[in-house]
Amino acid sequence: MKKGENETRNAEAVTIPRAEYEALKEENAELSRKVDWLMERLRLNRQKRFGASSEKSTDDALEQLSLLFDEAEVYAEQEKAEPVAVAAHVRKRRSGSVQDAVPEDIHVEVVEHRLPEEDRKCPQCGRVMEAIGTEVRETLKIRPAEVYLQRDVYYSYACGDCERNDISTPVVKTPKEPALIPGGFASAEAVAHIAVQKFVMGSPLYRQEQEWQRQGIRLSRQTMSNWLLKCAEDWLRPVYEELHR
Repeated sequence: MKKGENETRNAEAVTIPRAEYEALKEENAELSRKVDWLMERLRLNRQKRFGASSEKSTDDALEQLSLLFDEAEVYAEQEKAEPVAVAAHVRKRRSGSVQDAVPEDIHVEVVEHRLPEEDRKCPQCGRVMEAIGTEVRETLKIRPAEVYLQRDVYYSYACGDCERNDISTPVVKTPKEPALIPGGFASAEAVAHIAVQKFVMGSPLYRQEQEWQRQGIRLSRQTMSNWLLKCAEDWLRPVYEELHR
């Protein structure tokens, strides 16, 4: 057999129609994706069974689990309290402080809540009470493409005449609106934005954390997951149970 004939026969032996070739190529790609998925599941199961060998492996596993729907539950218990020195003793700092989450130069809007004059009349002598102090609560507010801090200032009032002439001094305080999460700095706008980004736009919390950081906001995925779980339990579950009933 001549060399030219051998080469021609070999070439004819591997030639297939283009449609069949494309089908085989797509099938091979699909098999590769399935193998990669199965290997990843195997790695996560092994990680869960035998434990993490390093901090990096823990972070990798959390990022993979963040693609699942129950991402909030994954990070809910990860946040740790940081000890803060106080005069004569050490106590645990309340986690999730708004000052830890926002940059120092963040825009702050101050909203003052004052009582109208008719509500500040002293019940003993009828004179108008004077402001004697304030209580401040800070919440993180979000507008589309804008993040700012709302500072609510609630005034307290006392009767100056009774303070000078009587034994007791009546004091009244401006009623405070209930916080979305007691003791927290979350606002309804912030939680709604995070929920829409995650459950509607499909953006996991770790990606939202990265986006916050690019804007100078140190809002962790653990804090966001706690917000989602707490609001779902306190605000959405009653609505669900009523609709279910």
